[in-house]
Amino acid sequence: METTLRITSARAGSSFVAGIEKISGQKLLACYQCGKCSAGCPMAAHMDVLPNQIIRMAQLGMRDQLLAAKSIWMCVSCLTCNSRCPKDIRIAEVIESLRLTVLRSGQRDDNLHIMELSPDACAVLPPIATISAMRKLTS
Repeated sequence: METTLRITSARAGSSFVAGIEKISGQKLLACYQCGKCSAGCPMAAHMDVLPNQIIRMAQLGMRDQLLAAKSIWMCVSCLTCNSRCPKDIRIAEVIESLRLTVLRSGQRDDNLHIMELSPDACAVLPPIATISAMRKLTS
């Protein structure tokens, strides 16, 4: 029974990895966890899961934990992680594909509801936050 459960979980993880790779166009297993993406991320201090950990969780097929992470919504799509990756993995695209997976499943849990912001709030909000929020809505 336990062996069957492990095999089923491995298959489910494998299909999740394949789905994220297809949407993002990236090879997740190319990442060897150097951490340069996380070291350069301006939002890392606000994330519950760092960018390199996002990739590792995706590699391991940790679908539910990853899609529940606040980090996929904290990413401001600045592309610093992409420029720092020695394996040329476009991590921002992987994070975007995770957002898309959540949005397609109807489980949108976005902390920034851009359409509900007051004009005063929009005036002080950094432009990248607005752009990122709009990308989340249109994915």
